[in-house]
Amino acid sequence: MAMPSTEKTNAPVCRLRQCVLLQACFLWTSFCLALWVLNGGIHIKQFQAPRPKPVPRNNNSSAISASDMGISDEEWERLQKIIEWPVPDQEITHLNQSTSPVHSSFSNNPSTISASDMGISDEEWKRLQKDIEWPGPDQEITHLDQSTSPVHSSFSIVGLKESYKVGEKISVAITARDHNKNLKRYGGDFFKAKLFNSELKASMYGEVVDHRNGTYSVDFLLPWEGQAQIFVRLEHSSEAVQIIKKYRDSSFPRTHFKGYFRSGKSRTREVVECNLKWGEDGSWKKGRCCCEYKDVRTGTVWQCQRPKKLSCDKLVYHSGGRMENPLNRFQQLFFSNKVTSVAIRGDTNITNILPNTAAIGTVEKCRSGLTTPVPAGFYLKDVWKSFVCNTRQFSPAQMGNCLKNKIVYLMGDSTTRQWFEYFEKIVPGIKTMDLHTHPGGGPLMAVQLENNTIIHWRVHGVPLRFSRVMPIIDLHYISNDIDEIAGGPHAVVVFTYCAHLVFHPITFYVFEVAKIRQSVLALLSRAPYTTVIIKSGNTTGRKSIFQSDWHVLQLNTVMREMFSDIDGVIFLDVWQMTSCHYLLENIHPGPVIIANEVDMLLSYVCPS
Repeated sequence: MAMPSTEKTNAPVCRLRQCVLLQACFLWTSFCLALWVLNGGIHIKQFQAPRPKPVPRNNNSSAISASDMGISDEEWERLQKIIEWPVPDQEITHLNQSTSPVHSSFSNNPSTISASDMGISDEEWKRLQKDIEWPGPDQEITHLDQSTSPVHSSFSIVGLKESYKVGEKISVAITARDHNKNLKRYGGDFFKAKLFNSELKASMYGEVVDHRNGTYSVDFLLPWEGQAQIFVRLEHSSEAVQIIKKYRDSSFPRTHFKGYFRSGKSRTREVVECNLKWGEDGSWKKGRCCCEYKDVRTGTVWQCQRPKKLSCDKLVYHSGGRMENPLNRFQQLFFSNKVTSVAIRGDTNITNILPNTAAIGTVEKCRSGLTTPVPAGFYLKDVWKSFVCNTRQFSPAQMGNCLKNKIVYLMGDSTTRQWFEYFEKIVPGIKTMDLHTHPGGGPLMAVQLENNTIIHWRVHGVPLRFSRVMPIIDLHYISNDIDEIAGGPHAVVVFTYCAHLVFHPITFYVFEVAKIRQSVLALLSRAPYTTVIIKSGNTTGRKSIFQSDWHVLQLNTVMREMFSDIDGVIFLDVWQMTSCHYLLENIHPGPVIIANEVDMLLSYVCPS
């Protein structure tokens, strides 16, 4: 028989628990809904495929081995080293982290070339840097309007009088303004100035002094009787000069050259690009791209791209190549015809110059050791009157007598070739020898048997920008040629080294001039009575980023300074002779200028 349970029932307790549980669920749900509202509703996250794990770079990856490629491990390591390319050292998440072509520029790398690399002392390099230092803008230039305007700049004669006397001076003040007519507050503009009289065919160079505050001055000596006027032009604004200087000192190759390879009598020929190698990082091509040709005596290194079929020793010919413009569109504005080599307005008054009993000029016999003043002379009736020494005009017969028993070595570029051609035309009885060379490229030689005269001309070595194709074996470095000259009282050594060097860094020019100086010192040591004459660079009429008279002026300064302390060397300043003449400036001066230059030369060879 079933007995009734004696346990107390828990029904009320269970009902209470259920009620509490329902209330807790309701509160939790309400809390979650409140959070959802505060967070702006439901966010649906897009599905993202899992990123593959990066495979670590391993040059010895077992995936593809050197043997799989059919080469040795050593060759594969060598190839990897050649094609190795640096990569960012950080994660790139924005375009702004990448290299900008707008804000990037070629580095001047001044620290990579030391004074010892150039073959000079630290003291001399500091002195040269001071000599060629050029002031520039003191602010960032963002608009052409900030640059010097030839339209708004002007000049005036200070204290102009009704008349002057021969030998007196006249002062000119130049004021530079920008395109908004504002006065410039810094210097660095490249002005040219001259005194002239067109009817008398008279002119004189004026040196422009930069006061570095937007004003300039020129002092002219009044050397002739009659009338005179002032002419001033803005060659380059200071803003343009800074662009020229930037690329002159950079590693950017503004000019290229061609190398011609050929193999004997076969028809295999290749033409490749060549250029100068200067400095540890100075290769215009990187890696094992090139054949290198180092001159054992000068240390100059020339590079040519490696031919595809021929070996490096098959380089036979050389010529100039393409030009490469580094300027962006904004920089090009500073070299337009509207702002480059433009005459500025100023006093158009004609200055009257009366005769004077006091003589001007010099009776000093032409010799080495004389300084070149500014002005160095003046033209009158197309004849150059020197203030350096008492120059002469030579008739053809006198020219032949002066060169009697002389061997003349003309070296450099086409401007010394113009002197050779002048001798060839003027000296009586002179004959040009057929050396089976091109008359424009040389080498050339002319002889006058009766007077025992020999005249040589040879162009300098690379870098050389001649358009014609020339045998590279005929291109000698000036210093090497001077080393081969015995010298003596019968020897006249003349060289110029400027026009083809404007494309390259000033440090390379110093290096080359130092080698030439070393050879000249050795020549004068073994043969102290040798006549050594340096012809300066002349004005060229070029106003671009590739070639500018500013380049020439800087190189002339370096050449003059580096030879200033050497006895027995004559510096012939033809810059002033070409800068002030009425003929248009040209890299090859006109015949009347060449005639005056040669008279200057012979006045040193035959001073009496």
